[in-house]
Amino acid sequence: MTTLFISDLHLDAERPAVTELFGAFMQREAVAADALYILGDLFEAWVGDDDPSETGAYVETRIREVADAGVPVFFIRGNRDFLLGNAFARRAGMRILPDPAVIMLYGKPAILMHGDLLCTGDTAYQAFRAQTRNPAWQAQFLSQPLAARLAFAAQARAASAAHQGGMKQSDKAQFEALTDVTPAAVDATLAQFGIDTLIHGHTHRPAIHELIVGERACRRVVLGDWYEQGSVLRVEPHGMTLERL
Repeated sequence: MTTLFISDLHLDAERPAVTELFGAFMQREAVAADALYILGDLFEAWVGDDDPSETGAYVETRIREVADAGVPVFFIRGNRDFLLGNAFARRAGMRILPDPAVIMLYGKPAILMHGDLLCTGDTAYQAFRAQTRNPAWQAQFLSQPLAARLAFAAQARAASAAHQGGMKQSDKAQFEALTDVTPAAVDATLAQFGIDTLIHGHTHRPAIHELIVGERACRRVVLGDWYEQGSVLRVEPHGMTLERL
């Protein structure tokens, strides 16, 4: 009995080895799990469910195979694939969850998030996030031709990389703080739900943190990214392990 959690794969045609690793993981391990949760940034960029990319089609097929084997697959949108919609989810056989979402995990509740909502110190990003999650903004963006959307995504990725690179050089400490969660946001989330376990990705800092919120012993599990290797959280009735692939 094992439930699997992954996030921040950032699958892209330019990194075929990672896409192959994802495929192997799905066919060898996920297909035998109790459930699979993908907590955002499955793709490096997603500009709409009508994108006919080979990577998208391959990922869709691998997820559908797992779902057809009887394994429930759940997805929370990330900051790179927040436009992944119901059409892709239906084709892949997976269910999209809200962010945050509460699930029962072998009799105990857990909060699931992508994780970007916890990075409240980066006010510029939070403003951008609020804008791009607006249904009117998304409808306007998705109404554009596919080529225009792809060009926008490429430009946004380049601008983001340049901005982060500049921050690292000018003030590495500030960069680390802005791209990590805010402890107050973590505490507030755990207090709001009254649940002891929070699982998220986004920050690319894999770890299991033990903390005290109020008088409760809590746990924050951060999933790793798939840039240099794979990362998976395996949860069983008796415990959990966070491992590299």
